[in-house]
Amino acid sequence: MGFTPAYVPIGVGTFHLESAEKLFTESKEMLSRINGNFVFPDEMLLTIDKLDAYLDNINPDAVIVQNLTFANSAYISEVLRRFDCPVILWTLREPVIDGTRLRLNSLTGAFSAGNAMKHYGRAFEYVFGSPSEVQGEIASAIKAAGLIKSMKALKLLQVGHTPQGFGFGRALDMEMLSVFGVTLESIEARELIEKAKTFSDPDVDEYLADAKGRISGLDSIDSKNVRDFARLYKAYKDYVSQNGVGALASRCWPDFFVSFGTPVCAVLGILNDLGIPAACEADAYGALSMYAAYMLTGKSAFFGDPVSIDEGENTLTFWHCGMAPCSLASDDTGACAGVHCNRKIGPTLEFGCKAEKEVTIFRIGREPDGKIRFFCAKGEALDKPKQFYGTSIVVKTVSPVKELTVSAVKDGWEPHFAVAMGDITKEIYALGNMLGIEVCSF
Repeated sequence: MGFTPAYVPIGVGTFHLESAEKLFTESKEMLSRINGNFVFPDEMLLTIDKLDAYLDNINPDAVIVQNLTFANSAYISEVLRRFDCPVILWTLREPVIDGTRLRLNSLTGAFSAGNAMKHYGRAFEYVFGSPSEVQGEIASAIKAAGLIKSMKALKLLQVGHTPQGFGFGRALDMEMLSVFGVTLESIEARELIEKAKTFSDPDVDEYLADAKGRISGLDSIDSKNVRDFARLYKAYKDYVSQNGVGALASRCWPDFFVSFGTPVCAVLGILNDLGIPAACEADAYGALSMYAAYMLTGKSAFFGDPVSIDEGENTLTFWHCGMAPCSLASDDTGACAGVHCNRKIGPTLEFGCKAEKEVTIFRIGREPDGKIRFFCAKGEALDKPKQFYGTSIVVKTVSPVKELTVSAVKDGWEPHFAVAMGDITKEIYALGNMLGIEVCSF
């Protein structure tokens, strides 16, 4: 999907234009390094007429509004009136303080723009500093803006409804659409189960061969269950491909054990590695959290419950029954086949996750009044063997792990989290700022 950000450098001609021109050139050079699709004006936009002429000819996915000099709120109002896209407001540092004239007065312009956007009801990201200072911040904001665009094109599939007592995973279609632009579609689990039953053994040969290339030990699982797993794999993959699904949240127990006789866990793990973030227990916001993590890192995310802490190592273990992406498996073992820890039916996935120097624990959650909020905590994934039957990842948190855990429980966070393979905290904050969503840092 193409993503086109636009640079909107505003100001007036009564300030020190030599300083402004220098920063205009430096800004364009820096932004070009971040994204080669940036749209730039030929000159500084120092009048409303010049601003309008430029805006008439662009259709951006995000805008960086930079106060090259002071500009009153009429300038930002023109941008807000025309474009419903993420806004990044950039203030330049005053270049010289020598007791003589004020060269730019960019900061007062930022206050003017910020005041206008607040009254207009538009959330925005804010960056302060010279081009040499803020490349990292702006790159993070641009990545977050790209995620916002991709979510507006995302179709998230919910397969079945959440089990009794797991209502935290439910989502309303209009809520997802209004907050994130995501289209939420729903089907019953039985639809995919019934479809899977129609496939013959030859129909699923290629799916079984693909799975055996990813998972060791499938030959140790009951052969009928393995064939039925391949049938589920084809049913899910076909539906995703034919219907343009970009992420999904699937019911798992008890339906796939009772009505089909084979778990869906390993299917979800493979879908994650195919670039379709997939959560279990029909947790729609869990799936969207995984999607955000995947889009911001380019790597599949772990999805699971926080199940154990070790104050001595300052670690928090996340676990689930056996549906983690195979690509996360420790190099020592790879992804192995097993049986479900409670139902004793396979195949599920069995492994501990490999080390990752930087990870981010992330969750799109809800306040009791329904308001959306983000959970964010940094850490490091340690190279640990599986901690329990199923799949697990052990995260050494930056914050004291017991304090983090106690605070998260007291704050009422949902018991499912995504673990992103990378430090995406700056992107999460930028995302929250541009969507007007609180980021809760732990």
